[in-house]
Amino acid sequence: MEEKILIIDFGSQYTQLIARRIRELNVYCEIHPFNAFPKVDNKIKGIILSGSPYSVNNNDSPNFNFLKFPEIPILGICYGAQLIAKKFNCKISQSNTREYGRAKISIRKKSKILNNIKLDSIVWMSHGDSITDVSSDLEIISSTNDVNVAAYKVKKHKIYGLQFHPEVTHTVHGSKILKNFTFSICGCKGSWTSKKFINTSILEIKNKLKNDKVILGLSGGVDSSVAAFLINSAVGDNLVCVFVDNGLLRKNEYENVLRSYKNLGLNVIGVNAKNKFYSSLKGKIDPEVKRKAIGKTFIDIFEQESKKIKNAKWLAQGTIYPDIIESVSVKGPSATIKSHHNVGGLPKKMNLKIIEPLNTLFKDEVRKIGISLNIPKNILNRHPFPGPGLAIRILGEVTEKRIKILQEADHIFISSLIKENLYNDIWQAGVIFLPIKSVGVMGDERTYENVVVLRAVNSLDGMTADWSKLSSDFLSKVSNEIINKVRGVNRVVFDISSKPPATIEWE
Repeated sequence: MEEKILIIDFGSQYTQLIARRIRELNVYCEIHPFNAFPKVDNKIKGIILSGSPYSVNNNDSPNFNFLKFPEIPILGICYGAQLIAKKFNCKISQSNTREYGRAKISIRKKSKILNNIKLDSIVWMSHGDSITDVSSDLEIISSTNDVNVAAYKVKKHKIYGLQFHPEVTHTVHGSKILKNFTFSICGCKGSWTSKKFINTSILEIKNKLKNDKVILGLSGGVDSSVAAFLINSAVGDNLVCVFVDNGLLRKNEYENVLRSYKNLGLNVIGVNAKNKFYSSLKGKIDPEVKRKAIGKTFIDIFEQESKKIKNAKWLAQGTIYPDIIESVSVKGPSATIKSHHNVGGLPKKMNLKIIEPLNTLFKDEVRKIGISLNIPKNILNRHPFPGPGLAIRILGEVTEKRIKILQEADHIFISSLIKENLYNDIWQAGVIFLPIKSVGVMGDERTYENVVVLRAVNSLDGMTADWSKLSSDFLSKVSNEIINKVRGVNRVVFDISSKPPATIEWE
């Protein structure tokens, strides 16, 4: 791996945005919890300390000894800036007025970090504590009307602190500030491109797999497809793609996916395993229990399939970086948002090693790799679809009847988006089946049937998302068609929750 920036996560909701902004500069970066710092080598060009919901004055607040790396440039953001300032004998005090939202900064002294940043530039503040009683070790380079220390430099060190958040779009010149740090201060070259990633990955895959066979769980989605094409470029026929019909796919998806790969040069085997998955889900209601049951069934099937493939020693997965991030907490793995059946390893009895060639990439970066690999647009432009499939879009017990109802409703929604040329404007869409019934009137008769939810969001990588502003006319047409054509549904509602605080999926 080439030059990189390390981001130390103290639990900020914006940590992933810092990584996104650095990646946009074609510089590779990694996020690590403050309590799981990796080994430092000469490829690390800079370290960024994130914000945090904690106060540096709390006894149990997260800490990080950045002074161990005197030669590496360091940038502290919000909590990170306060942590640095405290280490250099400044006082951190609770503000009389919590500063949240837009503010204007004044430039008090020239500095590399704020080079070419105009006076009165808009920045985004989000803090309750402020840096006060500034020691002689710090020089203030920027202030706002309410905060004396909006940005500073530590004298005699390549250490900078920003009280505001340059990673959010509300900070008008935030990307330029991060560029100043990454290029002018850290000396990065910005050479991390799709082409370089592909060439490096192919070489690494060849060296790792040699002549071994590898099986890949193909879902038809972007992540597994790009992983398949990348590995196929490295090992060719030694890759065997297994597409499992778990009975939790969208309507006709199994047949459509197999057909789409027919002439693309991939070795794809279809496995019908609906009944095994239905049996594994019987009586299960808790979403984590459902996820784990599906994951175990997948593993069992791949174990069976691997025995049919001579010299199969690897299982490839389309795991991407948000999967890894959401499965690791700054307080340890016990605080995960949700489990992912493709994160965390395999049972020892399976004797297959894992290869995850995309586990350092965000979703939009995966699509860029796919474009460079000349993967057809109809595959790359598909909306993300959860690994556990419709099982986590059916709240409560998963039954074959509920699956069929959801498949029909989902098919109408997605087909309508495509027909109205809205599909490519939305990052992810789907329908959720609720375990409740409501009273309705259809054909002059009283009904007591199911409720479904339309969900559509816009996002870059799934780490944050906003609900899509679909027109009332469109929603009305979709609702009418679902109620008229899908037996068992008499009410359709629309989800207008953003992430955070909600998640994209309901389970």
